[in-house]
Amino acid sequence: MGDGCCQGLSLEVLRSMIRSIHLSALALAAFALGACTTVQGGEPISLAQAGEYRIGPGDDLRIAIYGEPNLSAEYHVSPAGKIAMPLVGDINAQGLTVSELGKAVAEAYKAGKFLTNPVAAVDILNYRPFFVLGEVNSPGSYPYVPGMTMQQAVATAKGYTYRARKSVVVVTHWGQGAETTVRLEPGAAVLPGDTIRVLERHF
Repeated sequence: MGDGCCQGLSLEVLRSMIRSIHLSALALAAFALGACTTVQGGEPISLAQAGEYRIGPGDDLRIAIYGEPNLSAEYHVSPAGKIAMPLVGDINAQGLTVSELGKAVAEAYKAGKFLTNPVAAVDILNYRPFFVLGEVNSPGSYPYVPGMTMQQAVATAKGYTYRARKSVVVVTHWGQGAETTVRLEPGAAVLPGDTIRVLERHF
Protein backbone atom coordinates (compact mmCIF):
# COMPACT_ATOMS: atom_id res chain seq x y z
CA MET A 1 0.00 0.00 0.00
CA GLY A 2 2.86 2.34 0.86
CA ASP A 3 4.48 1.63 -2.51
CA GLY A 4 1.23 2.41 -4.35
CA CYS A 5 0.94 5.73 -2.54
CA CYS A 6 4.52 6.61 -3.42
CA GLN A 7 3.93 5.65 -7.03
CA GLY A 8 0.82 7.88 -7.14
CA LEU A 9 2.73 10.78 -5.63
CA SER A 10 5.56 10.34 -8.10
CA LEU A 11 3.11 10.40 -10.99
CA GLU A 12 1.57 13.66 -9.78
CA VAL A 13 5.00 15.20 -9.36
CA LEU A 14 5.92 14.06 -12.87
CA ARG A 15 2.73 15.55 -14.31
CA SER A 16 3.38 18.82 -12.50
CA MET A 17 6.91 18.94 -13.88
CA ILE A 18 5.62 18.34 -17.41
CA ARG A 19 3.05 21.15 -17.05
CA SER A 20 5.74 23.50 -15.76
CA ILE A 21 8.05 22.69 -18.66
CA HIS A 22 5.19 23.19 -21.13
CA LEU A 23 4.23 26.57 -19.69
CA SER A 24 7.86 27.67 -19.62
CA ALA A 25 8.23 26.75 -23.28
CA LEU A 26 5.13 28.76 -24.17
CA ALA A 27 6.37 31.76 -22.22
CA LEU A 28 9.76 31.54 -23.92
CA ALA A 29 8.13 31.34 -27.34
CA ALA A 30 5.94 34.36 -26.59
CA PHE A 31 8.96 36.32 -25.39
CA ALA A 32 10.89 35.39 -28.52
CA LEU A 33 7.95 36.44 -30.72
CA GLY A 34 7.75 39.80 -28.99
CA ALA A 35 11.48 40.29 -29.43
CA CYS A 36 11.23 39.51 -33.14
CA THR A 37 8.44 42.07 -33.48
CA THR A 38 10.61 44.90 -32.18
CA VAL A 39 13.57 43.94 -34.37
CA GLN A 40 11.50 44.59 -37.48
CA GLY A 41 10.76 48.14 -36.39
CA GLY A 42 11.45 51.42 -38.10
CA GLU A 43 11.92 55.06 -37.23
CA PRO A 44 8.77 56.93 -36.17
CA ILE A 45 7.45 59.54 -38.57
CA SER A 46 8.10 63.02 -37.21
CA LEU A 47 5.57 65.84 -37.23
CA ALA A 48 7.70 67.64 -39.81
CA GLN A 49 7.61 64.62 -42.14
CA ALA A 50 3.85 64.36 -41.74
CA GLY A 51 3.34 67.97 -42.84
CA GLU A 52 2.93 67.39 -46.60
CA TYR A 53 -0.41 65.61 -46.45
CA ARG A 54 -1.50 63.27 -49.23
CA ILE A 55 -5.21 63.07 -49.97
CA GLY A 56 -6.95 59.70 -49.78
CA PRO A 57 -10.36 57.99 -49.64
CA GLY A 58 -12.58 59.24 -46.85
CA ASP A 59 -11.29 62.82 -46.87
CA ASP A 60 -13.75 65.71 -47.17
CA LEU A 61 -12.56 68.64 -49.26
CA ARG A 62 -13.63 72.16 -50.08
CA ILE A 63 -12.72 73.16 -53.63
CA ALA A 64 -13.05 76.77 -54.72
CA ILE A 65 -12.67 77.84 -58.35
CA TYR A 66 -12.12 81.56 -58.40
CA GLY A 67 -14.89 83.47 -60.14
CA GLU A 68 -17.02 80.31 -60.45
CA PRO A 69 -19.28 80.03 -57.37
CA ASN A 70 -21.46 77.38 -59.04
CA LEU A 71 -18.47 75.06 -59.32
CA SER A 72 -17.13 75.75 -55.82
CA ALA A 73 -18.42 73.23 -53.27
CA GLU A 74 -17.57 70.49 -50.78
CA TYR A 75 -16.53 67.11 -52.11
CA HIS A 76 -15.96 63.67 -50.60
CA VAL A 77 -13.10 61.48 -51.82
CA SER A 78 -14.58 58.15 -52.88
CA PRO A 79 -13.17 54.71 -51.97
CA ALA A 80 -11.57 54.75 -55.43
CA GLY A 81 -9.74 57.96 -54.52
CA LYS A 82 -11.72 60.23 -56.86
CA ILE A 83 -13.92 63.31 -56.61
CA ALA A 84 -16.89 63.88 -58.91
CA MET A 85 -17.05 67.47 -60.15
CA PRO A 86 -19.60 69.21 -62.37
CA LEU A 87 -18.97 69.15 -66.13
CA VAL A 88 -15.60 67.35 -65.97
CA GLY A 89 -16.66 64.26 -64.01
CA ASP A 90 -14.27 62.19 -61.91
CA ILE A 91 -10.84 63.58 -61.03
CA ASN A 92 -8.24 61.47 -59.29
CA ALA A 93 -7.34 62.92 -55.88
CA GLN A 94 -5.62 59.99 -54.23
CA GLY A 95 -2.00 60.59 -53.34
CA LEU A 96 -2.03 64.27 -54.27
CA THR A 97 -1.31 67.24 -52.04
CA VAL A 98 -3.90 70.00 -51.89
CA SER A 99 -1.86 72.17 -54.23
CA GLU A 100 -1.42 69.31 -56.72
CA LEU A 101 -5.15 68.60 -56.70
CA GLY A 102 -5.90 72.29 -57.23
CA LYS A 103 -3.74 72.22 -60.35
CA ALA A 104 -5.38 68.99 -61.55
CA VAL A 105 -8.86 70.49 -61.15
CA ALA A 106 -7.89 73.66 -63.01
CA GLU A 107 -6.32 71.62 -65.80
CA ALA A 108 -9.45 69.48 -66.16
CA TYR A 109 -11.67 72.52 -66.71
CA LYS A 110 -9.14 74.10 -69.05
CA ALA A 111 -8.64 70.88 -71.08
CA GLY A 112 -12.40 70.48 -71.41
CA LYS A 113 -12.62 74.07 -72.65
CA PHE A 114 -15.13 74.95 -69.95
CA LEU A 115 -12.91 77.70 -68.52
CA THR A 116 -10.13 79.71 -70.12
CA ASN A 117 -7.69 80.24 -67.27
CA PRO A 118 -9.12 78.61 -64.12
CA VAL A 119 -7.51 78.80 -60.69
CA ALA A 120 -8.60 76.27 -58.05
CA ALA A 121 -7.83 76.12 -54.34
CA VAL A 122 -8.34 73.02 -52.19
CA ASP A 123 -8.80 72.83 -48.42
CA ILE A 124 -9.28 69.72 -46.29
CA LEU A 125 -12.43 69.88 -44.16
CA ASN A 126 -12.20 66.47 -42.51
CA TYR A 127 -9.38 63.94 -42.59
CA ARG A 128 -9.95 60.20 -42.79
CA PRO A 129 -9.94 58.68 -39.27
CA PHE A 130 -7.18 56.73 -37.58
CA PHE A 131 -7.63 53.52 -35.60
CA VAL A 132 -6.25 52.40 -32.23
CA LEU A 133 -6.41 48.68 -31.43
CA GLY A 134 -4.96 46.27 -28.91
CA GLU A 135 -4.15 47.07 -25.29
CA VAL A 136 -6.03 50.36 -24.89
CA ASN A 137 -9.13 50.99 -22.82
CA SER A 138 -11.34 52.09 -25.71
CA PRO A 139 -10.18 50.67 -29.07
CA GLY A 140 -11.83 52.04 -32.20
CA SER A 141 -11.69 54.74 -34.86
CA TYR A 142 -11.12 58.40 -34.05
CA PRO A 143 -11.12 61.68 -36.01
CA TYR A 144 -7.66 62.75 -37.06
CA VAL A 145 -6.33 66.11 -35.89
CA PRO A 146 -3.33 67.63 -37.70
CA GLY A 147 -0.17 67.47 -35.62
CA MET A 148 -1.35 64.54 -33.50
CA THR A 149 1.33 62.35 -31.89
CA MET A 150 1.23 58.64 -31.07
CA GLN A 151 0.97 59.40 -27.36
CA GLN A 152 -2.03 61.66 -28.00
CA ALA A 153 -3.65 58.95 -30.13
CA VAL A 154 -3.34 56.45 -27.28
CA ALA A 155 -4.73 59.03 -24.86
CA THR A 156 -7.69 59.55 -27.22
CA ALA A 157 -8.40 55.82 -26.86
CA LYS A 158 -8.54 56.35 -23.04
CA GLY A 159 -5.00 55.21 -22.40
CA TYR A 160 -3.22 51.92 -21.90
CA THR A 161 -4.55 48.84 -20.18
CA TYR A 162 -2.43 47.43 -17.34
CA ARG A 163 -1.16 44.77 -19.77
CA ALA A 164 0.06 47.24 -22.38
CA ARG A 165 3.59 47.53 -23.64
CA LYS A 166 4.36 51.25 -23.55
CA SER A 167 7.72 51.49 -25.32
CA VAL A 168 6.61 50.60 -28.87
CA VAL A 169 3.48 50.30 -31.00
CA VAL A 170 2.79 48.50 -34.26
CA VAL A 171 1.57 50.82 -37.03
CA THR A 172 0.05 50.13 -40.45
CA HIS A 173 0.02 53.28 -42.55
CA TRP A 174 -2.93 53.87 -44.83
CA GLY A 175 -2.44 52.17 -48.20
CA GLN A 176 0.31 49.86 -46.91
CA GLY A 177 -0.20 46.22 -46.03
CA ALA A 178 2.85 45.72 -43.84
CA GLU A 179 3.01 46.51 -40.14
CA THR A 180 5.92 48.52 -38.77
CA THR A 181 7.00 48.54 -35.15
CA VAL A 182 8.00 52.02 -34.02
CA ARG A 183 9.35 53.41 -30.77
CA LEU A 184 7.11 55.76 -28.84
CA GLU A 185 9.37 58.79 -28.93
CA PRO A 186 8.28 62.40 -28.36
CA GLY A 187 7.04 63.84 -31.64
CA ALA A 188 6.27 60.47 -33.27
CA ALA A 189 3.41 61.50 -35.55
CA VAL A 190 0.13 59.87 -36.47
CA LEU A 191 -1.01 60.04 -40.09
CA PRO A 192 -4.65 59.99 -41.25
CA GLY A 193 -5.80 56.42 -41.81
CA ASP A 194 -3.11 54.91 -39.58
CA THR A 195 -3.93 51.75 -37.65
CA ILE A 196 -2.06 51.75 -34.34
CA ARG A 197 -1.87 48.47 -32.43
CA VAL A 198 -0.71 48.53 -28.82
CA LEU A 199 1.01 45.29 -27.89
CA GLU A 200 0.66 43.25 -24.73
CA ARG A 201 3.76 43.25 -22.55
CA HIS A 202 5.26 40.01 -21.29
CA PHE A 203 5.35 39.78 -17.53
